[in-house]
Amino acid sequence: MLVALAWRNLWRRPQRTILSLLSIALVSTLLVCVVSFQTAVYGVMKETTLRIFTGYAQLQPLGYADDPGLERTIARPEDLAREATMIDGVTAAAPRVNGFAILANGERSYGAAVVGVDPASEAQISSIGSMIREGRYLAPGDSDAAILGDILARNLGVTVGSKVTVLGSGRDGSVSADVLRVVGIYHSGIPELDRSILEMPLARAQETFAMSGFANTIALGGATLEGVNNAMPALQELARKQGVIVRDWGSMEPAMRDGITLKIATSMMFFLTLVVVVAFIILNTLLMSVLERTREFGMLLAVGMQPHMIGRMVWIELVGLALVGCGAGLAIGGGITLWLQHQGVLIPGMADLLSQFGLPPRLYPALSPLSALIGPGAIFVAILIGGIVPYLRVARLTPALAMRGA
Repeated sequence: MLVALAWRNLWRRPQRTILSLLSIALVSTLLVCVVSFQTAVYGVMKETTLRIFTGYAQLQPLGYADDPGLERTIARPEDLAREATMIDGVTAAAPRVNGFAILANGERSYGAAVVGVDPASEAQISSIGSMIREGRYLAPGDSDAAILGDILARNLGVTVGSKVTVLGSGRDGSVSADVLRVVGIYHSGIPELDRSILEMPLARAQETFAMSGFANTIALGGATLEGVNNAMPALQELARKQGVIVRDWGSMEPAMRDGITLKIATSMMFFLTLVVVVAFIILNTLLMSVLERTREFGMLLAVGMQPHMIGRMVWIELVGLALVGCGAGLAIGGGITLWLQHQGVLIPGMADLLSQFGLPPRLYPALSPLSALIGPGAIFVAILIGGIVPYLRVARLTPALAMRGA
């Protein structure tokens, strides 16, 4: 009976009810779309950026993060890499030699990071191979080959086929020198990488830098970043047994992690403001309705209806309003998001800026139970909490006061 009465009361003032429903539905739709878009963009940004070079996680010697020197090494890295790939969620492990050298071509010379990689395993970790603009990526049979970023190539004045002299220090303190032939030039869209990294075959790097049988890091990859994150406890146990450490993406890319955290916190404050504003609008509407119907409530009390029953009726009105509005917003927002999930969102003129954050020019939102429900759910809960005020007001009414409209 109370449900039927509450539903009838809602439509006694249809204009007011429709405006309230539109307010709830509009904000719910906005929250579903924006939260789905943001979570998808942050996920793509993390995975795309980490896939370019860093990897989803890394095994490193103790102290390497603070002092990444050649002398900090991992012995028998191939064996450790093989054990890492046996852990669920980890599908690839690529040993690397990370050195620093002066690169020279004629009278031009620049300092750069020189990274020795195994082409087969590295291709499963890094997407640099798909970013080659000229020439090709390293092949398993290469010996003196090298690839480098387009900015570094321009600074050195080299093209595909040119030779680059490498001069640095070996693990044992000796002078390391080598001459490499450029077989490929890549463009990642991230200036820090394009101007500072040269890759060469792992075996050649071990020979050049006196690192035979050793590596400095092992980059880890998987089908998804979440899968590697879930494998972290097992990776930490493996690292402990081998006397090394494992670092997740957040510790390797603190700037990106902190930037995402800040953006999420800022967005949550904005979303919370929207939720509170909508809750107050609906609460104000309901309070006006209660004030207009005070004499009506007095008549109900006079014929024997209990105050708490009237309060429950008002509460049901609020619940019905919130359910219909949030449900409509969820349906509309979910539909829009699913459509954009297939069509994508293209932002004209933003391709270069997005590439610096590891993002493609066309972005795709991703609807999930969390992104779909968190916005409408927050509005629903806020409205229910706000409904305590009119409920208490009605519950305190007496027949005499109510009949006087007090």
